[in-house]
Amino acid sequence: MARSFQPILKRAVKRTGGLDRLEKQLPKPKTARQLKAVKDDRYLSQMCLRVFRAGLKHSLVDSKWPAFEEVFHGFQPGRITLMNDEDMEACMGNRALIRHWAKISSVRDNAAAMQRIIKEHGSFGAWLADWPTNDIIGLWDTLAKEFSQLGGNSGPYFLRMVGKDTFVLTGDVVQGLVDAKVVTKKPTGKADKRKTQDAFNAWSEETGRPLCQLSRILAFSVG
Repeated sequence: MARSFQPILKRAVKRTGGLDRLEKQLPKPKTARQLKAVKDDRYLSQMCLRVFRAGLKHSLVDSKWPAFEEVFHGFQPGRITLMNDEDMEACMGNRALIRHWAKISSVRDNAAAMQRIIKEHGSFGAWLADWPTNDIIGLWDTLAKEFSQLGGNSGPYFLRMVGKDTFVLTGDVVQGLVDAKVVTKKPTGKADKRKTQDAFNAWSEETGRPLCQLSRILAFSVG
C-alpha cells in the first residue's frame, strides 16, 4: 500500500516557496467533454509533433511545423492515408521538413492507426476521454503497440500535451517513487508499472488531485 502523500506535498511546498506558488505551477487536465471536442486532425498533429520533438530541440521542430501542416494536409487522417510511397519519399527531399525517414513514415502509419480507432469509437477524442485514468499505463501500452514511435515516455508526453490526465516518469518522478518506497528503480516491467499505477490511484483518492498534478508535485518534492 502506498504511503500517505502528505509528506511528499509538504516537501514540494517547501521547495517551491509555498502552496500558492506550487499550485500555480501545476497542470490541469481537460475534462472528458473537452477531450471529445478536439478534432481528430489536431490530435494527429500533436502526436506527430511529439514524435518529431523526441531527441530534437523543440524550438527547431516547432518552427518547421507550419510546413508539416501544409505537406501533410492539415493532418487529416483520411487524406494522409491516401498518400502513396512516392509522396512519402518526396518528403525526404523537402528542406522545409525534418528529413528523418523513420519519423516521416510514422505520420502515415499513425494516421492509419488513428483511422481504425475513429471507425470503432467515432472519434479519437472519444476513445481518449473514455479511457479510465486508473489504468493509464494500459493506455501507454496501447499507444506504444498501435502507433509508431510512441514507446517510452513519448506516449505519456503526448497525452500530457493534449490534456489527457497522466503521470509522466521523468527522472525526478522516478526518484520520488523510489523515495516513497513504491519501486526501487525506474518502473519498466509490468509488475513495477502496476505498483506505480496503484500508488498514483491511492494518492489520487487520498488527495482528490488528478494524476498530472500528483506527478508534478512528486517531481518538485525531490528537486
